[in-house]
Amino acid sequence: MDKKNLTIGVVLMLAAFASLYFSQKLTPAPTAPVTPPAAAPASPTSSPAGTTAPADAPGVNPQNTTITATVVKDSAGTNLTLLANSYVEVRLTNFGGAIRDVAFRKRDAKDRLIYPALRKGTEPFVFNQLHADPMLAFTDLPGLDRNTNFEVVSRSAAEVVYRAVFDKRIEVTRRYFLPDPADKKNDPYQLRHETTFRNLTDQTIPLPRLALSLGTTAPISSHDYGMQLATGYSDGKDRHFVERSKLEGGGFLSWIGFGSREPLAFLPSAGPVTWASVSNQFFTAILTPDAPAAGLVTRRVALPAFLDAPEKPNYGITGVTQFDVPALAPHAEAKIAMSFFVGPKEYSRLSNTDVFTADQDKVMNFGMFRFFSQLLLTIMTWVHGWIVGLSPTWAWGWAIVITTLILKIVFLWPTLAASKSAKRMAKIQPEMQAVREKFKDNPQKMQAATMELFKKHKVNPMGGCLPILITMPFFFGFFQMLQSTAELRYAPFLWSLDLSAPDTVGRIFGFPINILPLLMGATMIIQMRLTPTPTTDNVQAKMFKLMPWIFTVFCYTFSGALALYSTINGIFTIGQQLVVNRMKDDPVAPAPAPAPAGGKPIKNVTPKKK
Repeated sequence: MDKKNLTIGVVLMLAAFASLYFSQKLTPAPTAPVTPPAAAPASPTSSPAGTTAPADAPGVNPQNTTITATVVKDSAGTNLTLLANSYVEVRLTNFGGAIRDVAFRKRDAKDRLIYPALRKGTEPFVFNQLHADPMLAFTDLPGLDRNTNFEVVSRSAAEVVYRAVFDKRIEVTRRYFLPDPADKKNDPYQLRHETTFRNLTDQTIPLPRLALSLGTTAPISSHDYGMQLATGYSDGKDRHFVERSKLEGGGFLSWIGFGSREPLAFLPSAGPVTWASVSNQFFTAILTPDAPAAGLVTRRVALPAFLDAPEKPNYGITGVTQFDVPALAPHAEAKIAMSFFVGPKEYSRLSNTDVFTADQDKVMNFGMFRFFSQLLLTIMTWVHGWIVGLSPTWAWGWAIVITTLILKIVFLWPTLAASKSAKRMAKIQPEMQAVREKFKDNPQKMQAATMELFKKHKVNPMGGCLPILITMPFFFGFFQMLQSTAELRYAPFLWSLDLSAPDTVGRIFGFPINILPLLMGATMIIQMRLTPTPTTDNVQAKMFKLMPWIFTVFCYTFSGALALYSTINGIFTIGQQLVVNRMKDDPVAPAPAPAPAGGKPIKNVTPKKK
C-alpha cells in the first residue's frame, strides 16, 4: 500500500483503539432504584487470588467422570460438602447453605491441569478463592445470610440439600445438583440450584426482595489493574457490563490512580435479568434463572493486601442477583430455580446452544468486533485441534501463526492489487508533481488533471486503503478476543511463557524487555523501506520514519499472542512486498518538461525511426 493511505490506516487504527477503550470505560450502566446489598467483609483468613486450594479439601480421581460427594472440615473446623466431577470440585459450606468456592480440576492427556492456579502449578485455579461472600448466599436478609448455619438433610453422589428455619416462620430448603459430564444436554461446569420457601404458619407472610451473591473476582496479582473485572447481565435483548472502574470515581483514569469523584459503594442495574455474571479476564460465574430476575447490583469489595505490595489497595468486584418472590400463603411454598455455571470463558463451550440458550456466550464481551473475534477464535480453535497432536506444548502459538497465514491467503488478491497500485503511484510521482506545478493556482483543474492521470495509468488512489479497511476489523477482533480467551492462559510459545501476557524475558533497571513487540517494530521498518514512496513531502517522510517506533511503544505491553500475530503478519507482508517489487509493470512516460516563462509546456517528443 502507498504511505499516504497508510497514514489514513494508522489514524483509523488509533481511533478504533480509542473507541474500544473509551466505549468500555465510559458507557454508563443502566440504573434504577434498587435496594443495595449489605456489604460483607472479606474473610481475614483469605489468601491472594489465584493461590492454591486448601490442603484439607481432597479431591477425587481427575480422570473419572463419575460424580462424587465428600464431607470434609476446613482449617477453621467448618463442614464442607464437596461435589466433584472430572472438571470441577464444588465446595459447599453449611454457613449460608451456599458455595464457598469452585476448583477447576480438568486435566489434559498428559495428566496436567488445564487451568492451574500458577504456571506449571500442581493445584487448580479456585474461583471465589477470597470468600468475600459464598456464591448463591443470601446477602441482604438478616437472619438468612452467609452467617446462617444450615443443616444437611440429604446427600447423595451428585446432590446435597440444606435446610434452615428463618424467623421461626419460614422453612428454607436449598438443593444443589451436579449433572453428569457425559450428559450432552448439560455442561460439566454447570450445576442446578433450587431454593424453596415454605410458610410454617397460618398467616400470609410477605417476602422482601431477595439477593443471591454471584461470588467475587479479584486481581490476579499486584500488577493486575483489574480492568477485566466486571459484572454483566442480559435483559433478553441487550447485554450490559459494569466494569470495576465505573465504581472507582475516576472513569477510565481510575486504574492509574486519578479520580474525579468519590467511589461508589454500589451500582444498581434494573431488570429483567435473563442471566447475570461476574468475571475476571479468563473465568466467569453465570447465573441463569428459570424465570427472569428483578435486577443486578454491582459493588466493589475490599480484599486482603497483596503479599508483594502491601501498600497497594486491593479491590475485587462482586454482583448480587435480585429476585422478587410473591407473598407466602399459609403453609404454601415458593421456589426460585436456576442454572449456575462457574468455569473458564471458552467460547466453544458457552456458544453450545443445546446447553446455553440465552446467549450466555456474550459474557466474552467481544464488543463491536464480535463477529471477527468469534470467527478468528473458531478458526484458531479448529487449527489447534489439528496441531495439538504434533506440538502439544506450542499448539496455540502455531495456531496463531497458521491462522495468520490463512488470513493472508484469503486477502492475497486485494492486497496484491493494492501493492501494485502503490507501485504505479510511486512511478507517476514526477507527472503528478508536474500537474501540481502547472495548476497550482487552479485546484479544480489540478484535481481533474490528477484523476485523468490516475485513469491513464490505471492507478486507484484509494487502492492502498483497501487492505487496511479489510484487515483492520480482524486485527481489532483479535485484540478483543485475547482479552477473555481462557485457552491462551499460560500457553507457551518459543521464549514466551504465557501468550496471554507480554513476553517479558527480563528486566533492565525494572523496565521489561519484551521481544515480540520489538520484532513487530522491526518488521514495520522493513515494510516501510520496501514500500514504494509515493511522495517527496519531507514532513510525511519524517512521520513515516517515526510510525514504527510509535506503534512499538503503543503495543509494547500487549499480550504475546497479539504481538505474535502482528509480527507474523509483518513477515508475510514483507515476503509479499518483495514479490510485488520484482514484478514487471507497464512503463510510465517521463513527466513533461516545465513550461518556459510565458510559453506553452514543452512536449516530450519521441524521435521517429528513420
